[in-house]
Amino acid sequence: MTKRFFITGANSGFGFAIAKAALAAGHDVIGTVRSDQAHDKLKAELPDIRMVRLNVTDFDAIPKTVARAEDDFGPVDVLINNAGYGHEGVLEESPMDELKRQFDVNVFGATAVAKAFLPRFRERRAGFIVNVTSMGGLITMPGIAYYCGSKFALQGISEVMRAEMAPFGVHVTALCPGSFRTDWAGRSMVRTDRSISDYDSLFEPIRQARREKSGKQLGDPDKLAAAVLELIKMDNPPTQLLMGSDAYQLVTDKLTRMKEEITRYKDLTTSTDG
Repeated sequence: MTKRFFITGANSGFGFAIAKAALAAGHDVIGTVRSDQAHDKLKAELPDIRMVRLNVTDFDAIPKTVARAEDDFGPVDVLINNAGYGHEGVLEESPMDELKRQFDVNVFGATAVAKAFLPRFRERRAGFIVNVTSMGGLITMPGIAYYCGSKFALQGISEVMRAEMAPFGVHVTALCPGSFRTDWAGRSMVRTDRSISDYDSLFEPIRQARREKSGKQLGDPDKLAAAVLELIKMDNPPTQLLMGSDAYQLVTDKLTRMKEEITRYKDLTTSTDG
């Protein structure tokens, strides 16, 4: 069955891969871009895509843009909330304005786009929202506190959104990729300058390894896109869908550690009951 997709950040990374796969499968795709350069490049690569200009941090413009897209191209069936970026930096070294920017894009922007579709999907009693979070919305590692914080936030919002929209036949799934061959760790990543030598031994090997691994990750964006096309066919999709064997292993390991820790401190935890 042919569906109409609305994909934020469709000109690169997962957004581009999903747009390409959806078009190849015969679906209709509306992609968002922020610049003339991105518009022209995407149109050259995917001539059949329909495009709208949207900066997800322009919160007031989002409802109008969504309304115009549906007026021009027809009702949207699937929202792929993909626009986002990574921030790398030791927490103590990273300025607060970088945290604000990270949340503006990854949390507030994604939520604002979803909210623009919620009344439309609710009234139609149909729709599928895929919020692209990350394995970093379920696990953490040193040096990406702002990024993990933003993805944890979107993960929680997605779960509530899923529960609230379920009575109306609207599906919501958080897509949680591990390491993939996108620009996330390359040109798209914002990196805070180093300033405190005490963190060198902990963080510099992590930063160096991430740079060396960029472009060589195990995950294939085209295979993720194929998995998303399978996801949107499901009548009972998962709350979150991990993508990649590294995500599966790291999240599973964390859940095991969490269960062990919760059990270890059960007596202290339950001692607060009145």
